[in-house]
Amino acid sequence: MNNTTQQEAQQRRDFVRFALELGVLRFGQFETKSGRLSPYFFNAGLFNSGKSLGELAGFYADALVNSGVEFDMLFGPAYKGISLAAATSIALANHPGLAGRDVPYAFDRKEPKDHGEGGVLVGAPLTGKVVIIDDVITAGTSVRHSVDIIESQGAKPAAVLIALDRMERGGNHEEVTAHSAVQEVEQKYGLPVISIASLSDIMALLEEDEQFAEYKSSVAAYREKYGA
Repeated sequence: MNNTTQQEAQQRRDFVRFALELGVLRFGQFETKSGRLSPYFFNAGLFNSGKSLGELAGFYADALVNSGVEFDMLFGPAYKGISLAAATSIALANHPGLAGRDVPYAFDRKEPKDHGEGGVLVGAPLTGKVVIIDDVITAGTSVRHSVDIIESQGAKPAAVLIALDRMERGGNHEEVTAHSAVQEVEQKYGLPVISIASLSDIMALLEEDEQFAEYKSSVAAYREKYGA
């Protein structure tokens, strides 16, 4: 493993620890919307302070720059993507890998505005190669909506940037689809999905840190059953 790869692996591991410290990532038993009993839960809504959002944005910026994907701007789908796009744009402006480049961003409204500038879009005009930024991909609905908006403006979706890839096949607790939501997005739209961290990074932490040893078997069993 070269130095760059080691650094990226460390950044992913650091993010998992960061999420644990803030209670964004928790272990136990949690029922998901699909009815599955998951041994871990990730709630990005708990990045809810200036300090935590700023640190999160730094992780997003590192993941995007490390990916090597060419991009011109960010798009944050309402509502969660709005603060993520704004904060990550700031982090990118200060990122040493971009040499002071100023990255614009935009987001959409849930309801069109019929006065002032009107429409559903706020921020910089959607042009060039656009990275969609969100917390996770569950069903791909938000991605489809974002792709439609970006293409309607004559711009090109370049990638989807998320915090955590659960690496979990779709369906419910009884029926399991062939692919994960991330894989389906990659296949359907031909877009790379960049994640700050994944279930693999969570499991790597469980392997190396005895503090969380009691959760290793349940997370491994869950991945064996539902993993993509």
